[in-house]
Amino acid sequence: MERTNRGRDVRRDTDARRLVPVLLELESGIQMDAKDRESDVCALLVGEYEADRFLVHEVFKKHGWRLFEARDRKRAMQCLERNPVRVVIAKTDVPNWSWRRVLNDLRGLTKPPQLIVTSRTADESLWAEVLNVGGFDVMAQPFERYEVERVIASAHRHFDYQPLRVAANMA
Repeated sequence: MERTNRGRDVRRDTDARRLVPVLLELESGIQMDAKDRESDVCALLVGEYEADRFLVHEVFKKHGWRLFEARDRKRAMQCLERNPVRVVIAKTDVPNWSWRRVLNDLRGLTKPPQLIVTSRTADESLWAEVLNVGGFDVMAQPFERYEVERVIASAHRHFDYQPLRVAANMA
């Protein structure tokens, strides 16, 4: 650790794969152990991402994160039921399953993952709409490596395990 002129501890790590979690640690003030930083990230990529697929896989592999893929609603829901997915990355134009329907389906899960919507025409109105109805963020396509790392790590950090609701007067 090294002290900066502001008195904050700054980690110097030559391993680039640890950059994003260390930045998040500094921003949030929460100390994360290595397991939380890397292996707990589990995401589902929904839709066809031919042009950006390689980059997303490369980022996930580099960080030791798990990534599942589904091109339609049926496969996506099966994956969500079987795996501890914390982040869903969905295109605006998944066949027969708009991002709004994705968000609605995610809300029905016991532990709903964060939703990141992607679009080639991402603009402020889409971003505002996604955030206003409960989505986590919007990523413009084509993807940029740093943006993918930053948004996925941030969504993972904001994933909130919600306790199961239990009726107070159960006999």
